[in-house]
Amino acid sequence: MIDLQGFGDQIAAGAVTTLRVASTSLVLGIAVGLCGAMAKLSRFQILRRSAEAYTTIIRGVPELLLILILYFGGTVAMTAIFGRYVEVDAFAAGVFSLTIVFGAYATEVFRAAIRAVPVGQIEAAQALGLSTPHTWRLVILPQMWRYALPGIGNLWLTLLKDTALISVVGLEDLMRKTGVAAGSTHDPLTFYSIAAGLYLSFTSVSLVGLTLLERRANRGVRIAE
Repeated sequence: MIDLQGFGDQIAAGAVTTLRVASTSLVLGIAVGLCGAMAKLSRFQILRRSAEAYTTIIRGVPELLLILILYFGGTVAMTAIFGRYVEVDAFAAGVFSLTIVFGAYATEVFRAAIRAVPVGQIEAAQALGLSTPHTWRLVILPQMWRYALPGIGNLWLTLLKDTALISVVGLEDLMRKTGVAAGSTHDPLTFYSIAAGLYLSFTSVSLVGLTLLERRANRGVRIAE
């Protein structure tokens, strides 16, 4: 039996915070990714260039550096706006940072998935008189998910692990709670091993869920042998 020396509740609370950050960033990041993909495929040049600049910049900057810039930059901006020192909430800064990072990569996944939808399906929808919003909702998006799920699944697994980076701005997540426990007990191997086991369990459960989602998305689709 592993002796947690009274830090069990703290580590559990940190694990919950980690899952909250990851799940919130996932939902918001998917929305950002869809908007970015549609902007890249838009007929308007300004939208295409804006989306291209967004994905190029975000994918070219390390996640840790981005978190620090947004956290401290946000504090400076809020202080300037309100005329007094205002510290950005670590949870909000972490979620925002991971959202825009996830969204940048998801943009490319969704763009490729949308392009994979057979053109004939879209032309058939137009021939039936469906409006553009209805074509997206009834034809493109349902089929797009089947192509996007593997890529989005990989991004989700990366996102789960990237939450550990937010501990540098003071968020009481799994990594920070584990670090405090390791420092207080002078037993880093035990507590960091526990953290590794928890992250591994999160990703393992996620893999099972992703496999089930992919099977559901591929119902009725004949796989070439």
